Amino acid sequence: MPIPHQSTSRFLKLGHIIGVLLAVLMLSGCSAVKLAYHNAPELSYWWLDGYLDFTPAQSSRVRNDLTALQSWHRQHELPLYAATLEKLQGMAGASVSAGQLCAVADELRPRLQALLDGVEPTVLAIAPTLTPQQLTHLTQQFDKRAEKWRQEWLAGSALERRERRLKQLLERAESFYGRLDKTQRALLQNAAAGSLFDADLNHREALRRQQDTLQTLRRVQGSKPDEPGVRLEMRGLIERAMISPDPAYRNYAARLQLETCSTLAALHNNSTAEQRRHLMETMKDYENDARSLMANPR
Repeated sequence: MPIPHQSTSRFLKLGHIIGVLLAVLMLSGCSAVKLAYHNAPELSYWWLDGYLDFTPAQSSRVRNDLTALQSWHRQHELPLYAATLEKLQGMAGASVSAGQLCAVADELRPRLQALLDGVEPTVLAIAPTLTPQQLTHLTQQFDKRAEKWRQEWLAGSALERRERRLKQLLERAESFYGRLDKTQRALLQNAAAGSLFDADLNHREALRRQQDTLQTLRRVQGSKPDEPGVRLEMRGLIERAMISPDPAYRNYAARLQLETCSTLAALHNNSTAEQRRHLMETMKDYENDARSLMANPR
């Protein structure tokens, strides 16, 4: 079964300063995963530079650290992802529960934390050196990203929003199972119609994280990277991104994760033998990619 994306996606929004590292250094549902992984340091650098417009000194530090991070990730983390993918293959042939799927998602949290720990020295070194001009540029990029998201998920009627959500669910499911039949598509349609998913609440939380990021970066401007206060500020920012200080959002996110696990379990338990073989083959392909990347740096 595909791992629920909702909990993972929360981590992919960590202030957007480090988000791309999670996006391209982790395995994901992408046919070009090996190419993306090989080029992760360069892709990460250009993504980050688009938000922060690095100075020459910052650029050198970020490039070197991204290369080192990839080497560490290849050696220490890819074997763990390969093991998870192997586990999923073993689960794919039988019926599953929502609890089983959420447990797999929970297993990924330490992997995400380990990656964040690897990024921390770079964040501590770069954050205090950001200039007012760079933070203005970052603000503009955040505004563009927020407007794009608003157009994609908040524009239109409630029915149009639901249809967009359903399309996303169908595309994601068929990437793992192959073509869904009428009954399976109806299952996802009903799930989307009754979903807890709240685009407005997600948008407000994203805006909170952006403002939190900007305020935190302004507070550490001009500090020395090794000052204890800088470490506390940046760790606090990451913690607030991983666990929202808003209790209503935390409750919503937990309920939505359980809903996602329940929907995926229901879909899997209604899948055919051929669809389960397709799922196992997909998981095996990802595992093979991971092991190939472990063995061959290029």
